[in-house]
Order: sequence, then C-alpha cells, then structure tokens
Amino acid sequence: QKPKTSAPDRQWSVLGKSSIASSSTGAMSSPALVYCPSYASYFGFLGAASALVFGNMGAAYGTWKSAVGMAAMAKLPRHRVQPEMVIKSMLPVIMAGVCGIYGLIIAVIIANSVDVDNYSLFSGYAHFGAGLAVGLSNLASGLSIGMCGDIGVRDSARQPKLYIGMVLIWSFASALGLYGLIVGLIVATKNDNTICELAELAA
Repeated sequence: QKPKTSAPDRQWSVLGKSSIASSSTGAMSSPALVYCPSYASYFGFLGAASALVFGNMGAAYGTWKSAVGMAAMAKLPRHRVQPEMVIKSMLPVIMAGVCGIYGLIIAVIIANSVDVDNYSLFSGYAHFGAGLAVGLSNLASGLSIGMCGDIGVRDSARQPKLYIGMVLIWSFASALGLYGLIVGLIVATKNDNTICELAELAA
C-alpha cells in the first residue's frame, strides 16, 4: 500500500517538481511566479465586477418591466383600481431590487479577499467563478421577475384572485438569485493562498 500524503506534502512535491523543471530548462520563472503571478488579482476583480454588473442588469430589467405593468393599471376604470392593489403590485419591484443586493454582497466579499502580496491563481479562479455564478443567476432571476411581474400585475388588477398565484411565481423566480448567491459564497470561500507561501519557501 502506498503511504497517504497530506495536502501540504502534495503541494511541496508539486512545487519541488516545478522548481527542478525550471532549473533544468534554465528558465527564469520561480514557483511563486507560476502559482501566484501578478495578474492573478485580475480574475478576482473581474469576478467582483461580473457579480455586480450582471446582478444590477437583472435588477434594472425586473424593475423596469414591473413598473410598466403598474403604469398599465392607469388604463383600468377608476372603481377597479384599489389602493391596496397598487401597494401589492410593488412586490415584484422589491424582488427585482434584491438581485442587485445579492451581486453587491458577493462583490464586496471578493474585493476584500484580494491581497496584493499573497494571492494565488487558485483564489483568482475561485473568485471569478463565484462572481459569474451570482451575477448570471441574478440576471436570469431579474429577467424572470420582470416578465412575470409585468403580466402578473396587470392580470391581478383585473382579477384579484390571481394575486396569490402570482406571488408564488415571483417567489420561485426570485429564488434563482438566492441559489446563485449560496453557491457563490461556497466557491468564494475555497480560496487558498498558502501555496504562495510554500512557493516562496521553495524558491
């Protein structure tokens, strides 16, 4: 049976092989430059920007479409438009705004995790993937809330009995962004900058 090796031992073996290969080929690259290059932070910041931009795009679209549905209520007869129905129609607008909040949360977490002196490619890729997961999930959520909110607000104003069903549809549409946030938080916490310290010692 082969002896089991721990994670630091495997990292040391990989770093040792890379340093031997670089010395044999005469290259000037050290393990620190291979695993922790200066451009690693680019992926981290790109992930933070992607989460915020795509999340705000979904929030903007959902707010716009839901507001269009609310404005269409002005075409109904005055006795059909009730004040409580106008307040209830604000629910998809609020749910769409949450998409931008999710993107802001993960963007702040990723931006605060980027270290200029100790940041590996592994962490950069993890933060980039987390940003895309949250941003694109909330973009899809905002699109769904906007389309369902536009039609749902109009139909609920004509037939108030449809409101409960519309709320369930909006809730499931908003859950898509929450799923992306959960996965993004898990992926963002998988960063590992200890390899940079090991690379410096191996150099």
